[in-house]
Amino acid sequence: MLIVRHIDQVKKIIGLERRKGLTIGFVPTMGALHRGHLSLVRTARKKSDLVVVSIFVNPTQFGPKEDYKRYPRDLKHDQSLLKGEGADIIFYPTVKEIYPHGYRTFVEVQGWSGILCGASRPGHFRGVATVVLKLFNIIKPHIAIFGKKDFQQLLIIKKMVKDLNLDIRIIAAPTIRESNGLAMSSRNKYLTEKERKNAAVIIKSLRWVKRLCRKESCSAVKALRTMRKMIKNKGGRVDYIRAVDAENLTDMKRIQKGVLIAAAVYFGKTRLIDNIVV
Repeated sequence: MLIVRHIDQVKKIIGLERRKGLTIGFVPTMGALHRGHLSLVRTARKKSDLVVVSIFVNPTQFGPKEDYKRYPRDLKHDQSLLKGEGADIIFYPTVKEIYPHGYRTFVEVQGWSGILCGASRPGHFRGVATVVLKLFNIIKPHIAIFGKKDFQQLLIIKKMVKDLNLDIRIIAAPTIRESNGLAMSSRNKYLTEKERKNAAVIIKSLRWVKRLCRKESCSAVKALRTMRKMIKNKGGRVDYIRAVDAENLTDMKRIQKGVLIAAAVYFGKTRLIDNIVV
């Protein structure tokens, strides 16, 4: 397994493999890897000949008061995990490599980037779309794997790929969860033991709505109000809970098949996201 830090070098290495006819699979990450990330790598391993994983904590997707500086970083640990999953290349660039002095170009999927998580984190999805597009242009993968936990991000990346005519197939992978149902996230490390236990109410409340509305549509206002109460009773502070169309993120008054229930909740100072599709 190679660790490559420079754009020109990784483009040269992958270019040689592409010319051999190999299929390139790509998993973009910010490191601090867990079983959720590794499931994406396994999917890439099954569906491609050469697996490339990027590790880059992208500053342009963090707000000024967010956790960019303290975001967990442990290359040795990540390297060990990726070696065990059969990854071939780790692309590990510096910030200056990705955003050299004088960098001014950004890309944004309008409309979808300013709602849900985008409303709470202005500029976040502009940073995500920009760095993903740059990584796509550097790696030139045939397929790229993204998790459904970040459902809004997944839709935005799919839309960008379609709108910009990128020859890349985006594969959506299921959310991997801890034993209590909490969606795996690198930020779970910030939680206390009590907060981690109580945060399981997020998926419990999502599943409750799914059971309630799966057979017969129900009022979004009433169902989401109950979700809020369930979460508040466990000490969570709701950023948002929304019922939206799973294809275009428009608000839905009734929850029925094809509706995405998305939530962002604080436990302590840690912001957690999760979702479920009815």
